[in-house]
Amino acid sequence: MSTEFHRPSDIQLGRIAFRKRQAIRSVLLAALSTAVLGTLLGVLVTSAPGWDRVKESFFDWGNATEFLPQILEGLWLNIRMLVFCAFAALALGLLVAVLRTLRGPVFFPVRAIATLYTYSFRGLPLIIVIYLFAFGVPGLRLQGTPSVTVLGGAAIVITYGAYLAEVFRAGIESVHPSQIAAARSLGLTYRQSMRHVVLPQAVRRVAPPLLNDTVALQKDVGLISLAGPIDAIRAAQIGVAQNANFTPYVIAGVLFVLLALPLIGITDWATLRAARRQNAGT
Repeated sequence: MSTEFHRPSDIQLGRIAFRKRQAIRSVLLAALSTAVLGTLLGVLVTSAPGWDRVKESFFDWGNATEFLPQILEGLWLNIRMLVFCAFAALALGLLVAVLRTLRGPVFFPVRAIATLYTYSFRGLPLIIVIYLFAFGVPGLRLQGTPSVTVLGGAAIVITYGAYLAEVFRAGIESVHPSQIAAARSLGLTYRQSMRHVVLPQAVRRVAPPLLNDTVALQKDVGLISLAGPIDAIRAAQIGVAQNANFTPYVIAGVLFVLLALPLIGITDWATLRAARRQNAGT
């Protein structure tokens, strides 16, 4: 059995070579323009009259190396808070979204409570919720009150759970009711229909906004410093108070940006993938 390989025509090979040259040219032009603009901005900034004072107050290498270990130790607390709060808020948001989509008059009280929760905590500033949980709850002097770190994390979870609940609800309601009817006609219960038919599609459709809210959550876990725990921001604040220099704040900000970059990249990838899938479907 002979196998014949299709060889592209000379015209097709020419088109491929032309596209490669255009791609290389575009990359070189982009790199050159970026280098020129970066150099120009660097010269303008460093030649400004107040640059020396700015450099001394915000970019002091001695302060950076002195307080970097403490800030990194505090950042580890922020990372743990991010992991715990992200998973807990996603679970809470999904539960509330499902409760809000329950049908039937008997579930009206449940829907009302879920709606009141989402409306209330979407309107409350997160800083107020943290103050109420971290300082108000210990003020009650109840037995078994957890630490302020746990209470601050609970405030973040409850607040972001309200936002994520609306995202999940939008995804659930985007699934056509005929799919639930088809699942029920096959003998599935309402719970099985939601679990095997509706929720997988809903989560896939709202994955980009969910990831975007996770990026926002990654920044807001720094507000736990308001409750007293020494995270990256609190460690930077201590460094600023000791030397009257703002470099520790810059170091903490850079670390938070580096922490967010993987999440931002995943979010952009998921958004692009969802857009390509939608375009392919249409």
